[in-house]
Amino acid sequence: MKHIIILGDGMADHAVERLGGKTLLQYAHTPNMDDLAEEGCCGRLLTIPDGFQPGSEVANSTILGYDQNKVYEGRGPLEAASIGYEMRPEDLALRCNIIEIEDGIIKNHHGGHLTTVEGDMLVNFLNEKLAMPINEDLKEKYGIDNCIRFITGIQYRHLLIIRGGNKHIVCAPPHDHPNEDWEKLLVKAEKENEAKKDADTLHKLSAEQTAEIINELIIRSQELLAVHPFNAHRSSKANSIWPWSGGYRPSMKTLMEKYPQITSGSCISAVDLIRGIGHYAGLDIVKVPGATGLANTNYEGKAQAAIEALKRQDFVFLHLEASDEAGHDGDLDLKLKTIEDLDSRIVGPIFNTVKRWEEPVCMAVLPDHPTPVEIRTHVKEPVPFLIWYKGITPDEVNTFDEVSCVRGSYGMLYLTEFMDELMKIE
Repeated sequence: MKHIIILGDGMADHAVERLGGKTLLQYAHTPNMDDLAEEGCCGRLLTIPDGFQPGSEVANSTILGYDQNKVYEGRGPLEAASIGYEMRPEDLALRCNIIEIEDGIIKNHHGGHLTTVEGDMLVNFLNEKLAMPINEDLKEKYGIDNCIRFITGIQYRHLLIIRGGNKHIVCAPPHDHPNEDWEKLLVKAEKENEAKKDADTLHKLSAEQTAEIINELIIRSQELLAVHPFNAHRSSKANSIWPWSGGYRPSMKTLMEKYPQITSGSCISAVDLIRGIGHYAGLDIVKVPGATGLANTNYEGKAQAAIEALKRQDFVFLHLEASDEAGHDGDLDLKLKTIEDLDSRIVGPIFNTVKRWEEPVCMAVLPDHPTPVEIRTHVKEPVPFLIWYKGITPDEVNTFDEVSCVRGSYGMLYLTEFMDELMKIE
């Protein structure tokens, strides 16, 4: 049995009054997901363990069967792996958004949806001005050499590397704090970080020093980007960096080591974070031309890439980011469109292809977490899922949404139980 997971990032939502009290999945026209739900079995899944924030790095790796208490190191190291930066043991890697701040408030987490070319230009500029050892006053202040470097990622999502940095800091994910005062969200040291340092000789900076460096970089970036010519004629300004979700190099078993049912597989995503998870999971990283992580992504190209990967391998993880971005922007109409596009341009073509194959394929469809449009941030709530393969005995669910899946035969699954159940299907 081959397996494919189709994940609509942030696709789940709350009931919306403007939609007659329905969720977006209930309201949207999704005949393919509904057919799979009717012919298959459904349930709900809690993807976020206690003590963790409802981020995509946690949810997606949990769905793939990873215990976060054993592997979690934040987004930064995962995205470093995706873009080909080999972390040193002493590195602290943080996701570094380029965001927009207006009148002291975080207006958005993406600087007006930068292109990768635009992001690369700004990252190179910041390296010229802020990276060590070029910035001699920072070098002298903290007594460490060659410690800061920015690395280009995709669009607005980049990396900040602090050599010797301490991960025991508290950062605010910018997509969780739209319309909030940025100064109140600056980085802080964990209150009990001293007890967590142990005998760490590689990360020489204290948590307090690390937080101070990051905050200084944020403030200096605002001074520099405010007068950068790129922002002169844009309605949206890319005028601040925002580092968060830092960690050290993670230690993860591959999916092939965890599950003997998987001998080879691919990860298809436009997002560095997901590619990084795929890299450490031992999956081939498939980059599809025109895949953007937004509503204008190359749906057809990603669907075809998944079909081709399934022909030669036995596991595919296909990730679509568009619904999450629309949710963060609070754009109801756009999020509805991304859900319908996923159904008609991803789920439908793949389902209609693999159901004709002699070799059986198990399809699973689910979000990683809800990103409600009226809240504009991730929430820690169960998500609906469906599982279909030829010969499965259907349950009573006949539409795919947050409400119907409550009646599914899988009931409520927790964390890594989803992947365990999926791997039982042979």
